[in-house]
Amino acid sequence: MKLSPYFIQLRSAYEAELDDLTSDSEGRDVLSKRLAEKRKELKFLIQMIELSPEMVAVIFHRGFSFKLPAVMDHLLLSESDELPEWDSLADAVQLTPWAQALAQEILKAPMGAWFLTVAAALEYMYAKPGARPVTASADDEDTDGEGDGDEDGDGDGDALELDEDEKEARLREDAGADWMVEQGFDRKDRS
Repeated sequence: MKLSPYFIQLRSAYEAELDDLTSDSEGRDVLSKRLAEKRKELKFLIQMIELSPEMVAVIFHRGFSFKLPAVMDHLLLSESDELPEWDSLADAVQLTPWAQALAQEILKAPMGAWFLTVAAALEYMYAKPGARPVTASADDEDTDGEGDGDEDGDGDGDALELDEDEKEARLREDAGADWMVEQGFDRKDRS
């Protein structure tokens, strides 16, 4: 999964925020309780959506479902000032009923629509199984063949599986790019 520098930075901050909320000092899982408490502080948290979106976005943890992953994959290539409006993601992202009520309050804020797009992207990254960020410079690493999972040295290793995963990722990326163009955004060049 390729990420813009903006989402690389926010991803780790979002994960750290959720980690902090997950357990108490005795190691007990208290995430649900802490998220419920945080959701009650919505009026205060709205003030932080522009400066610390990752701290507010956690209130939507498990509140999104993603119908068009390709659109979300493409969105993650954007910088903060290039994000599509929340309304344009209606086909790609769905809120759970409890999250819809929170979203209605957030949308009243000046940066509310932008924030919901950021929150959806953060939750998408967090929930995506096996996702790890790949930057443009990391694509060219490991060209010497080491670490390719081919333990016996016969040359076939996991290359076929990786090729299929890469093809699937490119198809999702292309579909997301096509959708973004339909919404009026310029097509981003592949790096």
